Amino acid sequence: MQRRTLRRHLAGLTTLAMGAAALALTPGLASAATQAPADRTLAANTRFYVPPPAQGSVQQILQLVKSGQLKNAGLLTAMEAVPSAVWLDGETAAQAAEPGNLGWEQADASVTRQVRLTLAAASLEHAVPIFVAYNIPGRDCSEYSAGGAPTDAAYDAWIDAIGSSLGNAKAVVLEEPDALANLPGYCGSTYAADFPDVTNTTRIDDVRYAVSTLEADPNISLYLDGGNSGWQNVGGMAETLTAADIQQTQGFFLNVSNYQYDANSDYYGTWVSSCIAYATVNEAQTPADALAGVATFTGTSTPTGAFAPPAYPATTPPGGCASQYWNGGAPGTDIASLVGPYTGVALSPYTAWSETSTTPDLNTSGIDASYASALGSTVPATHFIVDTSRNGLGPDSMQSYADAPYDQPASVTSSLASGDWCNPPAAGLGIEPTAATGVSLSSLDSYLPGNPPLVDAYLWVKTPGQSDGQCDAAGGVRTWDDAADTPSISGWPSSSSSTFQTFDPLWSLQTDSVFTDPAAGAWFSQQALSLAQNANPALTLVP
Repeated sequence: MQRRTLRRHLAGLTTLAMGAAALALTPGLASAATQAPADRTLAANTRFYVPPPAQGSVQQILQLVKSGQLKNAGLLTAMEAVPSAVWLDGETAAQAAEPGNLGWEQADASVTRQVRLTLAAASLEHAVPIFVAYNIPGRDCSEYSAGGAPTDAAYDAWIDAIGSSLGNAKAVVLEEPDALANLPGYCGSTYAADFPDVTNTTRIDDVRYAVSTLEADPNISLYLDGGNSGWQNVGGMAETLTAADIQQTQGFFLNVSNYQYDANSDYYGTWVSSCIAYATVNEAQTPADALAGVATFTGTSTPTGAFAPPAYPATTPPGGCASQYWNGGAPGTDIASLVGPYTGVALSPYTAWSETSTTPDLNTSGIDASYASALGSTVPATHFIVDTSRNGLGPDSMQSYADAPYDQPASVTSSLASGDWCNPPAAGLGIEPTAATGVSLSSLDSYLPGNPPLVDAYLWVKTPGQSDGQCDAAGGVRTWDDAADTPSISGWPSSSSSTFQTFDPLWSLQTDSVFTDPAAGAWFSQQALSLAQNANPALTLVP
């Protein structure tokens, strides 16, 4: 315990010392001091590991076969044959209840076995496994996926167990979904009172410990949490990643357990990478500088220093990190011809973005031009991957529920859209895992310099068919006006009662029953089948 605490303290002193040294360097030399280690980009022909079928899927497939639904059974079988990530969790409730608070030690033994068994199975497939580390203290703002290691020291020990278990095997490791996009400072006063020892700084420190430990293995491609294109602004996410030592990793991941379009994730990831390059190379911002700003983030990300957005309006494109929430551009950009120079809007997440779109809230030309001006000859170098496990149809604006026969008011449809991440009906599987993305800067952002591929892979990170949690009105994501002209459902409440608060009205409509979503991580058979049926591209059925 004392050795791990000392290691964390020394790591912090080292970062501060490097930051002070970098300030004395020219921008070019500062960039060399903060460059990532040897490139661990995945080969285009990488074969990813197919884990055993998710618990609950085999039973559902057998039930479909018995009922004669052979096509649906085939769809789920095909879905389960696609490579996906293996999630590594911490101690169970039973382990946490062990006398002496030693459950976390059992968790270390459990994760060691899980990693080694997965590596052995992946070796038989001649494939590269994808691991998701998911045990950060104070996880998920104590909401649907609450949990995590009981202390920072316990988390360090758990990371040590993973690191020692990986050995010499090649693997992709995704470090803590939502850990950086959903910092403790964003969680509210109740969370702060319940977890006074979990702060933005301790969260960054936990992630940095994982970076220093796992990056010591030259066979690991490590990625950090970058949220998604419909969440944190570009500058705030780039500043947070920089504080967490992103430049010592392969890059970051996007869209885990979400539904954003691939094109939008590709643009957003490129902008985050561009912002990191601009701030750290051109403006010599260090991880210590970034951490000083991130430590104060509350409610949402508020980027500081070189990570802050450009100071519009202006007569020439200024420096700074342009965001998806304002897309104005200089004369000569497509957006300027649509709405006027330096006049912008927030990009809409409900259709794919492009530089040439004639719809103002889908046009990226102003943001691209801003980064081209800010970067000069500097080329973005931080890579990323995108979770495509459920985004085949993109996010749902929920506007269909405003029309008959649902007739929901704007307040309800707005709330439903905000909770679209939580078991939305009518979603579909996306692009199957591949490291041959074909996405480079020249094909994505014509304004940006150079032509390095930044999108390392599209992967199925979230396990398709597993629930996000019990998404009901009580949780704030399934508000509903039951006084409207709602289709008749047996048992549907006639008024907003306590019973009304504990079920999911959208899946109740889908299943023609008063339906409660399964708990987080449990198999959600209705959603699993819907994902497979709506897959885009369509699943290939085995003859």
